[in-house]
Amino acid sequence: MGLDFEYIEGQTPLDEDEKEGLLIPTITTRGELDEFEQQNIEQAILWSLNRSLKIETVLTENFIKALHKRMYGSVWKWAGEFRKTDKNIGIDKWQIPTALRALLDDTLYWYVNKTYSPDELTLRFKHRLVSIHCFSNGNGRHSRLMADIIIQKIFKLPVYTWGSTSDQTGSRSAYLKAIKIADNGNIEPLIDFARS
Repeated sequence: MGLDFEYIEGQTPLDEDEKEGLLIPTITTRGELDEFEQQNIEQAILWSLNRSLKIETVLTENFIKALHKRMYGSVWKWAGEFRKTDKNIGIDKWQIPTALRALLDDTLYWYVNKTYSPDELTLRFKHRLVSIHCFSNGNGRHSRLMADIIIQKIFKLPVYTWGSTSDQTGSRSAYLKAIKIADNGNIEPLIDFARS
């Protein structure tokens, strides 16, 4: 297969066996892949936004996997399945189910006990989800859509702009910087970026 992509900062390289899971054999460039993935993601966004969802549904392993499959299932055979290889970021592959269960339980506890504001709860969830890195690809986009679903469907607040109202050229680096600051315990820059 002719997939040999350049990866930009923050992207997780695919292993050769993961590349074999590509369902559209005519894709040979990063641009073509991005285009097909974006079409699939837009369908997933429409699906999620046209549903009435409860916190008990959203905060489940089944929902997490089903959303990823909806986002990437027309492009990747392994969409919606936890990764089977270790990556340059994220936890060890065998820890994913336990770490995700802890995150889902923690988030439900935060929700029930009103531990955090809606934005802080949602962005703490998003940050931990992307840090676990459940899937071979698409973890950043998946965690952002999960955050949009939680903030809109559970808290009835507007979805995040994810830096789209600020300088687009610096948007990715601002996002990655906010993630790194959150890695050190300060979630505020990520909240600010999500609402900018």
